[in-house]
Amino acid sequence: MNKTLKQDDSSMNICKLVEEFNSEQKCREYLEGLRWPHGVECPRCKSKEIARVKERDQFNCNACQYQFSVTSGTIFHDSHLSLWKWFLATYMMLEAKKGVSALQLKRTLAVSYKTAWYLCHRIRAALRDDALNTLCGIVEADETYIGGKARGFGSGYKRNKLIVAGAVQREGPARLEVVPSNHRAVLHDFVRRHAAPGIKALYTDERQAYRGALKKGVPHRTVNHSHDEWVNGNVHTNTVESIWSLLKRSIIGAYHKVSVKHLDAYLDELEFRYNNRKNEWAFRDALLKLVSAEKLTYEQLTNGAKKETSDGVKNAPRNPAALSQKSD
Repeated sequence: MNKTLKQDDSSMNICKLVEEFNSEQKCREYLEGLRWPHGVECPRCKSKEIARVKERDQFNCNACQYQFSVTSGTIFHDSHLSLWKWFLATYMMLEAKKGVSALQLKRTLAVSYKTAWYLCHRIRAALRDDALNTLCGIVEADETYIGGKARGFGSGYKRNKLIVAGAVQREGPARLEVVPSNHRAVLHDFVRRHAAPGIKALYTDERQAYRGALKKGVPHRTVNHSHDEWVNGNVHTNTVESIWSLLKRSIIGAYHKVSVKHLDAYLDELEFRYNNRKNEWAFRDALLKLVSAEKLTYEQLTNGAKKETSDGVKNAPRNPAALSQKSD
């Protein structure tokens, strides 16, 4: 194993971060160990006949003559930001329970807002986990509504809000996703994609749309929130609702505003942070995802949209202006 991976990077803290990654060279050596644990390999032809070009912090493949660096083709690609600032930003985003805003990173890293915003979203893109059928045991499912304030509590109350579906395994991981509606077919599809075959039980609230989501034989237990029933023995949805609390407090307390376009990215960040809440190697695992993720250009991220004016969804709500206000 590369010597850089022998560092005690479990339970990372700010003092250890400053001590171990206070130079560009230390950061590069660490990323090399993560990306190539069995020795540097050409990303183009997979040859291990590599020569180091020290003056440019690059490598030259003796087989195909391709020149590359440890950040080539990764989420770090073409970044002019110091790697230690990447490391610090990643640590801050993982450590802050309710997230950290681009404005906060702008001040901490002494960079422009555009740089901080782009940095945050590249890190979120790398943290994304597309694993399916991973939730087992007892699974709680629920949905929440994010967006601008709506008047009244009739059928139009949720009309201008974006719907986020969530499923969480008791004492395990969670899966969060923006969905186009709260209809039966949509919620069934969400639960089926994320619940592993043979789960023990599904717990939801009284919403009828969840009924029949899983095959016969899998117990489906509910609590009736409309009748002030929150817990019935072991049956409750408190775990997934605690995630909704974190999400809404993040929007109100840290980001203040989120854009429709990027809400899914914020969910990816929250999901990674929640799923690694007991992982002593969360910082290392996050960097491993960063050095493994494909590059993301600013043009790809904005996709021709107007310049973002707030901290930033794949599916837009009926009223896109809804998310320009605080969540309820």
